[in-house]
Amino acid sequence: MKLTTMTQVTVDGVMQGNGGASDEDRRNGFERGGWALGKGDDETHAFIKQTYQRADAFLFGRRTYELFADSWGSRTDQDVPGWEPVVRALNSRPKYVASTTLANPAWSGSTVLSGDLATAVADLKAKPGGELQVHGSGTLTQWLLENDLVDEITLIVVPVIVGQGARLFPDAGPDLALDLVSSRVDSKGVMTQVYRPAGRPQYATA
Repeated sequence: MKLTTMTQVTVDGVMQGNGGASDEDRRNGFERGGWALGKGDDETHAFIKQTYQRADAFLFGRRTYELFADSWGSRTDQDVPGWEPVVRALNSRPKYVASTTLANPAWSGSTVLSGDLATAVADLKAKPGGELQVHGSGTLTQWLLENDLVDEITLIVVPVIVGQGARLFPDAGPDLALDLVSSRVDSKGVMTQVYRPAGRPQYATA
C-alpha cells in the first residue's frame, strides 16, 4: 500500500483546531479553533470524499484517533448528510493506531500498533492494496516523514493566518524536497496541493 497523508493547514502552517473548539483543540492555550469550518467549495469537498473512498486502511496517532472515534465512529449515514462516503469508509475499513498507551480500542476494526512502529508501518505498506491513509495526526505525520515512510502528502491550505497553535512542520525538523503532483485553488480560495517526497533539497554552495 502507498502511505498518504492529508492535512488541513492554515497559511502559517497551523493544523490544530481546524474543526472547532473542543477541549482537545484548546490544548496549550489555543483559542482560535474552527478556522476551517465553512471553507472549501463543492469541488474541494468532493476531492476529500473521493480521497477517503480510496483508502484501504487508515493510520492514526492516538489523539486524532480518539477525536475521530468520538465523532465519525458514532455516526451513521443519516447523521452526516452529504458526507456518507467518509463515514462509511472510516467505519468499514481497518484502522491502525500508533500508541504505546491505548488499550482495547472501542471503535470496531481498530488495531493498536504498540511495538516497533517503523516495522509495523513497513509491514502494513507491504500488504496488497491501494492506500494506507493518515488524516490529521500531526505528531505521527512528522515521525513518518522523518523515517521516510510517506509516499504522498496532500495539504488543504485554508486562506487564514491564525498566529498560534500546533504546526504540521516543526521549527526544527528534517528537510525534504517535494515534487508537485497536482495543485488547484477553489472558488473560496482553498488550495489543494499534492506532493511526493523527493529526497533532500539542493542548497546553494558558497
